Amino acid sequence: MIYFTVYGEPVAQGRPRASTQGGFVRMYDPEKSKDYKDYVRLAAAEHAPDALLLGPLGMMLTVYRPIPKSFSKKKAALAEAGEIRPVSKPDVDNYLKGVKDALKGVMWKDDSQVVEVFAQKRYSFRPRIEVKIKDLSK
Repeated sequence: MIYFTVYGEPVAQGRPRASTQGGFVRMYDPEKSKDYKDYVRLAAAEHAPDALLLGPLGMMLTVYRPIPKSFSKKKAALAEAGEIRPVSKPDVDNYLKGVKDALKGVMWKDDSQVVEVFAQKRYSFRPRIEVKIKDLSK
């Protein structure tokens, strides 16, 4: 089991952008998504295995979003305790996609190896993403 935490406000995978160069369409990540993927790679590199994982993998992702400033103290305490969950955008799968893309070449060879996923969004006074990766071939 590999476990690590990416501290700071989570960034969901943004929609790909397109531009044309020399008559060809070029797709690219938005700057914010690209920068966050680099940050996730950096945090994950400290926990990376000696060789890339090759078999089927399970992944658990817990996204802790910042508690909105508009929440009262009582509502903020309920949110921190997990009794109020974020139901606003972005979707949890957009966070998952960004993290999976970032871990390609650091933890595993390809995203398609992730065959089992559990992802959730929560509120916290300390925004972060917690990632657990389990090798299912063992």
